[in-house]
Amino acid sequence: MAEHIIYLLGPYRIPGFRGERNVRVYLPSEGAHAAPSPVLFLFDGQNVFHDDPSYSGGWHLHEAVRDLSDRGQVAPVLVGIDHGGSERLTELSPFPGDGGEGRLDDFLGWLASEIVPAVRERFPVRRDAAGTAIGGSSMGGLAALYAHFRRPDVLGAALCMSPSLWFAERKIFDVIASQPVPPGSRLYVDAGAQEDGGSVLRDAARLVEHLRERGYGESNLRFCPDEDGTHSEDAWRRRAPGALQFLFAEAAGERQGGGAGGAEGSQQAA
Repeated sequence: MAEHIIYLLGPYRIPGFRGERNVRVYLPSEGAHAAPSPVLFLFDGQNVFHDDPSYSGGWHLHEAVRDLSDRGQVAPVLVGIDHGGSERLTELSPFPGDGGEGRLDDFLGWLASEIVPAVRERFPVRRDAAGTAIGGSSMGGLAALYAHFRRPDVLGAALCMSPSLWFAERKIFDVIASQPVPPGSRLYVDAGAQEDGGSVLRDAARLVEHLRERGYGESNLRFCPDEDGTHSEDAWRRRAPGALQFLFAEAAGERQGGGAGGAEGSQQAA
């Protein structure tokens, strides 16, 4: 099997935020003639791939993508964006509350104006919102949900694992209710029954009920309650392959041009 490479971009500075962070990119297939793939941007990039950068273990998401590719299924390019350490809560919070300063809109502005164009320029990825998704877990799951509804012009789908819907007195429910359903929206939502006494799962079920009332159905909304699921990287890693398969199943006949042929950046063996 050919060696799979994780490209390291950056470090980047975000205007108004302290410090620098890296961006890691994994391609399911190499070669100048590879068809443009859908792309999944992920918060907490330290956790996306290997165990080393994460304090609690990695998702090894590139292995799930590699498996999809090897089976001939649609496999997304993965883009893990490192969090800012002590600023993580501030950059992932959509609104002030519970220790977060509510600067996710600033972070999304940087993502849409700098990182998304950079990835589209350097890698063979789709350039439309329908082929571009955002994902994360916990606060990253909340941020992904908000980002999809806030920037549907860029982010056409969201992967929301154990989203922290409780944040800021569950204000996200009011935000979602006030926003139109993004055109072509696709959402994956999950949670475990062992998280915070079941409250995370109850909040997720409430969100899914609201989305179904808004017109979401089986084709564009997947809800995966996990009776044994804990709030942990292990649980998210276990559920990730199914999430990827659902989010990108419809992309098989929708690949379109616009990807660059070459890939730039330092490389790490996956």
